[in-house]
Amino acid sequence: MACRLVGLSRSAYRRPLNSDTLADPNKALRDWLRAWAKRHPRWGYRRAYHDARAEGWVVNHKKIQRLWREEGLRVPQRRRRKRIGSSTVDAPTAVAQNMVWAVDFQFDSDEQGRAIKICSIVDEHTRECIGGLVERSITTDRLTAHLDDLVAVRGAPAVLRSDNGPEFISEAMGHWAGTRTGLSYIPPGSPWRNGYVESFNSRIRDECLNINSFYSLLHAQVVISDWKTEYNHDRRHSSLGYLPPIEYAEAP
Repeated sequence: MACRLVGLSRSAYRRPLNSDTLADPNKALRDWLRAWAKRHPRWGYRRAYHDARAEGWVVNHKKIQRLWREEGLRVPQRRRRKRIGSSTVDAPTAVAQNMVWAVDFQFDSDEQGRAIKICSIVDEHTRECIGGLVERSITTDRLTAHLDDLVAVRGAPAVLRSDNGPEFISEAMGHWAGTRTGLSYIPPGSPWRNGYVESFNSRIRDECLNINSFYSLLHAQVVISDWKTEYNHDRRHSSLGYLPPIEYAEAP
């Protein structure tokens, strides 16, 4: 009578809830998922769902995903091993001009959203920006060609300091350095170990890139070149006795 009054069938009333039973109604499916994941360790739950349906399991993808998580099944993420450059010299201190050149990249974009890659090369002793490139893309060959141009004018530095970027740790860079200069790589994740060029990057970012909008690559090349000229000839550095880098480099 009570079941009739509430509109509940007697069979439904007498059926125990899944949570009240000791047996797991999904045990067979859980076993199937574990076995499937063992056979296919690089496949995820979405493929498991389609295979389960193909084998006759009446189940939706949400249930497969829930059981997959409850069983702790996941596809292991493969982490790429980052190559670390092998320094050819110990980390030096720049006690004279043309002893240590520090090189680094930074990025910006033009008004169309196209990338602009900026390479800066700084003499750590004089703080002078002795060279650099502003391109869409800068390959190792392009970088070494630019370094060749600088060496032809200034002579080779004792050490070239950089991070472990792919352009710097490539075989081409090693061949370029040869016996003419040493390569000093800072430890991964330690930009402060390349502090002079990082400080320069922050200055060019704050004083040039953040206040200019570039409508083309050529526009960016002209504006950045003008800023570097002003930086070398007019910007006074407290660490250089408030002399611009060029004046400090020319001082006896």
